[in-house]
Amino acid sequence: MKCYQCGAELTEREYCPNCGAGVKVYKRIISLSNRYYNEGLERAEIRDLSGAIESLHQSLKLNKSNIQARNLLGLVYYECGEVVAALSEWVISKNLKPEDNAADDYMDLVRNDPSRLETFNQTIKKFNIALNHCHQDRLDMAVIQLKKVLSMNPGFIRAHLLLALLYLNNGNYAKAKTEAQKSLKLDTGNVMAARYLKEAEAMMLPQDAKASEEKETTNSDVVRYQSGNETIIQPVRSNVLTRSGSIWGIVLGVVLGIAAAYYLILPARIQSMNASFREQISSISEESDSKSAKLGEYEQQIASLNAELEALKTEVSSYEETDSSGSAANDLMAAVAIYMATPEDLDGIEAQMNNVDLNNLEGPATRQFTELYDSFMTHVGNDLSKRSYQTGYDAYRSQDYETAIAALSKAFQYDKTNVDALYNLGNAYYESGDTDNAKVIYDQVVNDFSDTSSASSAETKLAEINNATN
Repeated sequence: MKCYQCGAELTEREYCPNCGAGVKVYKRIISLSNRYYNEGLERAEIRDLSGAIESLHQSLKLNKSNIQARNLLGLVYYECGEVVAALSEWVISKNLKPEDNAADDYMDLVRNDPSRLETFNQTIKKFNIALNHCHQDRLDMAVIQLKKVLSMNPGFIRAHLLLALLYLNNGNYAKAKTEAQKSLKLDTGNVMAARYLKEAEAMMLPQDAKASEEKETTNSDVVRYQSGNETIIQPVRSNVLTRSGSIWGIVLGVVLGIAAAYYLILPARIQSMNASFREQISSISEESDSKSAKLGEYEQQIASLNAELEALKTEVSSYEETDSSGSAANDLMAAVAIYMATPEDLDGIEAQMNNVDLNNLEGPATRQFTELYDSFMTHVGNDLSKRSYQTGYDAYRSQDYETAIAALSKAFQYDKTNVDALYNLGNAYYESGDTDNAKVIYDQVVNDFSDTSSASSAETKLAEINNATN
């Protein structure tokens, strides 16, 4: 049992061990709900369906989350012919406990059989029509509709009770008694059915009651008819041998038929089946030989294809080794695709272009690759160069020279006119101790950008390097 407030597991104490809430009354309520459930279960087992419904309603009043009580109430409603009420209880049960709930099986039993569900729907519609006839005082029409209802669903207790009430109203007490008895067979504790039965028996004449009992035991052994104000009951005379003669004739005919089939028809049938089986065995044997031959051919083809596959793998490996700019071309194409889709997504473009390093290609770039790269740089080179320059310059100032060299190299790669990126690249090499690369970069600044202040600064740096080496 769980606490109603925090959901913790309760112990024998009168308070929750987790939140401290008092649970004495709560335990009493849950226990009483389970007691009513057990009582309803016991009543349902002896087909006291009305009493079971009453007990289960009491259980659910005390604990609406009693899943077992709610599912059992649905089953009892279903047994009474109240399919709508049963489905309602099972749907509520499913909402209270979605997982591992027997209500799923009960609902599937009804919903997965379209013919049965349609029968239930028609039953409810016809019963409602019968009620409407009763309200409009068309009792004969109501009786007809109720008979149709019971032919479709003999377990519909409310239909039996209403039909019994109509028979009582019409003075047909024998039929009213029959319907009340059918209701009591379905629901032994139905108070209304017991009242109707008592009323019908009280209104019946002694001879009618006796005739009714004889009819129940002998079915059609008497003929009853009205002569004036008197009721005549006449036994049906029949010979025992005459009644049983037809049965023996049927039995004899069956025996003779079986004998004829065994001695005349069965041997020919067996011979025909044996011939058919031999033909099938021969056909299967030939088919097996053919498949065995084909299997050998397929094995040879598989071996040949495996050899071709290995050769193709070797060829692909050689292509991968000799490919100079395939990976860079793929990254460049991916960056172009991003730019065509979302030109403002510089982060995505830069992420792809970081893998395109023109200085580290394994071989010479193709003409198509170079043309695409140069054309693309006319659109995004300036923006990418600024972003890489800012990253490299911040790293340079933070003395992270390795990051600075990579970012500044990218900045000058994207924009060959960015003299600041080239000059600070030389400074990064110089500060990192790589004076050889620093000299190369400074010479490039002096030669390519001779009319800039960066060229003068580069010349000064070159003089410092040369003086230091001398």
